Amino acid sequence: MTTDRKQIFDQIKKLMEKYEPPFIARSDFDSRYELWSEKEIEIDGRKRKEVYFAGLIIQSNYVGFYFMPVYTDSSLKNVFEPELLSTLKGKSCFHIKKLDKKLLSQIKKSLETGFKLYKKRGWI
Repeated sequence: MTTDRKQIFDQIKKLMEKYEPPFIARSDFDSRYELWSEKEIEIDGRKRKEVYFAGLIIQSNYVGFYFMPVYTDSSLKNVFEPELLSTLKGKSCFHIKKLDKKLLSQIKKSLETGFKLYKKRGWI
């Protein structure tokens, strides 16, 4: 188990990079990483030129993992296992303070599920 924020960031980033492409890394820095779909789409009748997928940011005492698919389909919370769900603060931000193989596996599964949802909706 690691509590080093940079190691946590790097391990989760490695999982996220597998989705690039089709997603575009808009921010790709040592402490911030964001994936976006830059496809023109329509969500609830509103045209958009982009949609946010997921991001990471190193904060003072945790790594923030932002997972936007949960905003578009709240039933996704049902796929989160207890360990990952316990780090959820608010609607879509997970505060990761400790990372082990089990939690990393749950983040990987969430990314896969979110990717399938975006693909199914034609957002990527």
